[in-house]
Amino acid sequence: MRENQTQVTEFVLVGFSAFPDLQGVLFVVFLLMYLMTLAGNLAIMAVIWTDRHLHTPMYLYLGALSFSETCYTFVIIPKALVDLVSEGRIISLTGCVAQMFFFLGLGSTNCAILIVMGYDRYLAICHPLRYGSLMSLHVFIKLVVGSWISGFLVSLVETTLIFQSPFCRSNIINHFFCHMRPVLSLACIDSSTIEVAVSMISMLGLSGSFLLIVLTYLLILGTIMQLPSASGKREKAFSTCAAHLTVVVMHFGFASIIYLKPSPRGAMEEDTLMSVPYTILTPFLSPMIFTLRNKEMKIALRKAFGKRIFS
Repeated sequence: MRENQTQVTEFVLVGFSAFPDLQGVLFVVFLLMYLMTLAGNLAIMAVIWTDRHLHTPMYLYLGALSFSETCYTFVIIPKALVDLVSEGRIISLTGCVAQMFFFLGLGSTNCAILIVMGYDRYLAICHPLRYGSLMSLHVFIKLVVGSWISGFLVSLVETTLIFQSPFCRSNIINHFFCHMRPVLSLACIDSSTIEVAVSMISMLGLSGSFLLIVLTYLLILGTIMQLPSASGKREKAFSTCAAHLTVVVMHFGFASIIYLKPSPRGAMEEDTLMSVPYTILTPFLSPMIFTLRNKEMKIALRKAFGKRIFS
């Protein structure tokens, strides 16, 4: 017998309401981290834009990543901050679709940009004499645009799969944003097939991206080990890759915890907490890693903003 069910037009985000005593603390911590994330990424983009010494593919890719991460945090964190200090925590169906679409699209774009950043380091270290022709401005633009297009194509497929069915079981999303699994659990129909399909897309995307970067660094490592150790070229090559490799491990490590782990029913509170490192902590640490571990960036930032801040 078919139940008389009403189509859901808006959702309520549970967020961190399971920790009522920590709402104020979480708001302050997340707000400070968000402001520092914005400041770090905006500083990186501004310095790369104004300093001609940084108008090279390596730093232009960093600027592209900073822009993508700035947009990424804007999709999630401001809404989460408002919900921490308000009672409603309501998001419309359209708003939920848009938030998920841009969250997945920008997250996938970040993965793609990290891949092309590794490819750029591979060309610079393994093919230094041909680097100028292989990584021209035209190639840079095509790779960045391709990263955005591929990222949002993946997002379009996943978001379409998730929202192709009506929602009528409940309008309570047990998360602080419109995440895939909590939203799918509210579908009127059996969503197990859709969940498997979305999980497979996420798994293939993450594992494929990570394996490409690993392969790139294996080739880089092979070239570096052939360099004479006494010349100091090994240390310079390692230093140019260290920040990127650190961010890659952090980014894919936290992402794999969210997207590749099994999702037993009733474990949504755990998913909420595990999403914090990927959505808030990773964007917060990324600009610091790229600036503090890069000598030229520190020099450029020191010139632009003063010796006291970046000494």
